[in-house]
Amino acid sequence: MTNDPDLILIDRVLAGEQHVFAELVDKHKRYAFTIALKILQDRGEAEEAAQDSFVKAYHHLVKFNREAKFSTWFYRIVFNTAISYKRKQKANFQDIEHTVIHDSADVESTLERDDKQKYLSLALTKLNDQDRTALSLFYLDEFSLEEIGEITGLPTNTMKVRIHRARQKLAEELKLILSKEALTL
Repeated sequence: MTNDPDLILIDRVLAGEQHVFAELVDKHKRYAFTIALKILQDRGEAEEAAQDSFVKAYHHLVKFNREAKFSTWFYRIVFNTAISYKRKQKANFQDIEHTVIHDSADVESTLERDDKQKYLSLALTKLNDQDRTALSLFYLDEFSLEEIGEITGLPTNTMKVRIHRARQKLAEELKLILSKEALTL
């Protein structure tokens, strides 16, 4: 694991080259934001939580266990930080009707895709934070079960069961939403 580019960067930061930490930030900022956004459901809060996570990682870099991957350790910090923000967050309702449709040759497929996204997003909001995050990490970010388990602090088998049950809950929520939608047509 000595060839791990993250470990080389960490060694340089710990040796006094603090500006090198920016390379770790650039490398991991997208996933950090994605994890925080999946939990918080608010771009501004997610950006703040991701930034706060980088600050925490920087201050605790000396405590990093080199037997683990830096990304797993860091994403665990992001996950915990976002959960802390979520607990502090007051009820915040979002309007899901901010869909902008651009003129295109294939308006029908655009509308269909937007509808699918709208219903999927709505169904995901009905799931608890842990289920929503597990599904997002597995399907959208393509993390392995082992990596998700390390990020969330749960055993791999537990994550496998959680993802399976979360998929079932998501399917049930979609059926409910779509059956209600069909009644209003």
